[in-house]
Amino acid sequence: MIHATHIGTATMILEIDGVRLLTDPVFDPPGRRYDFGWGASSVHQETPALTGADVGPVDAVLLSHDQHGDNLDDAGRGFLATAPRVVTTRAAAARLGHSAATGLRPFESTQVGPLTITATPARHGPPGSLPIVGHVVGFIIEGGSLLAPIYISGDTVWFNGVAEVARRYRPAISFLHLGAVRFRSTGPLRYSFNAQEAVVAATAL
Repeated sequence: MIHATHIGTATMILEIDGVRLLTDPVFDPPGRRYDFGWGASSVHQETPALTGADVGPVDAVLLSHDQHGDNLDDAGRGFLATAPRVVTTRAAAARLGHSAATGLRPFESTQVGPLTITATPARHGPPGSLPIVGHVVGFIIEGGSLLAPIYISGDTVWFNGVAEVARRYRPAISFLHLGAVRFRSTGPLRYSFNAQEAVVAATAL
């Protein structure tokens, strides 16, 4: 059985065969400002549907990236400290200092109970943006009673890496991070799927 609870932004609880996974924990209240450098910032607008305390125990946190405060905020970091496992990028695992953090490169895998968690490519911006935005991954979830994979895109735009996920896995369920994120200071450059790219991705997947 699969049960998904959306909490806000990229944060959700996925329950699969009794395994509880939390994605990208963001629990700060509205009004919190996050600065990204280069004159870019954002303000948290909505109250999360659940607090970290409401979520309860989880088996692992799937953290697409740690370097942006709107994707792992202060309250989210507090929750992360209580999690028995964190699956994330290699860079994030090194920065977090969490004793049970597993850092994965794209297409590397780890086990959480009966589930296989595989990191997938993500590009959180236009070509050449990696030195500025840092490493991000998505996730493929397989195993247990799942008849086909589940895909979580992470913060990404459409690019060849997402197309490769579609070619390799053909997931039955996909959670895509939309929003067409842009900043006034960086002009028309985008850092996540817009609606048109989401349609392209969903069709390919």
